[in-house]
Amino acid sequence: MRYVAPARSSVDTRVFAQSPLTDWSEYADLLECDVWPSIETLNARAQDGVRERFMAQTPALLSDGLHYEQRIAECGQIATREANWHDLFNALVWLRYPSIKRALNAQQVAEIAHMGTQERSRPQYALTHFDEAGVIVQLSEPSLLALWDAHDWHGLFWRRRQDWLDGAIRVHVFGHALLEHALTPGKLLVGKALVFLASPNEGRHSLVEHCAAAIAAGQLLRDPLELRPLPLSGIPGWHADNDQEAFHQDAACYQPLRAGRSYPAPVPAA
Repeated sequence: MRYVAPARSSVDTRVFAQSPLTDWSEYADLLECDVWPSIETLNARAQDGVRERFMAQTPALLSDGLHYEQRIAECGQIATREANWHDLFNALVWLRYPSIKRALNAQQVAEIAHMGTQERSRPQYALTHFDEAGVIVQLSEPSLLALWDAHDWHGLFWRRRQDWLDGAIRVHVFGHALLEHALTPGKLLVGKALVFLASPNEGRHSLVEHCAAAIAAGQLLRDPLELRPLPLSGIPGWHADNDQEAFHQDAACYQPLRAGRSYPAPVPAA
């Protein structure tokens, strides 16, 4: 069933103090105010030197006949529906992670040139899945991978809970659909992860730039099967019930490993 976000006036503001939305607190004025931020307000928050600009998605804008991704690449125009949670979160991701967004766009446009606009390639599916539901995982304790590979969620999130609390594994949410879904309290969230081996001292900015460069070079997101499912609701503090062992024994977001499914090795961040 397609997710329908709550009306702005009915959002339970407590969700903004809960992960993952609490991690976007620098945009609290855009998320928690009573009125929708304007396109001009969003553009005013762009980083210096960023070429792309948000444009209200109107019939006049769409009359150029360009594909959404082509319009960004050729004109620097990001078609944005006003008063829309999905597009607002997409805008916030552009504001925080412009280099990754730009790399995704360049790869999408290259695939469109090859496939046309009526069909989609496996790289396009991978790029879109990450754009909508992606998370960047910063891993400094490789022994956690055996549990993740086996979908041993009880082991990963409960027996090794302290590793999460100590920062041996950290998650940076990128997908704007994940952020939109987080508006519903208690919703079980599952991300699609790219995993980087990195020191816990590695800053988010350098990790993001490494990720963007790898995507731009065509080294990542060539197939949806590269992406590891990660039940975000298992992370300590990300769901109200996950401080109890029972949650990790039968949570609906914990799916078993499919026969024959395997995952790529993490990417060294150095």
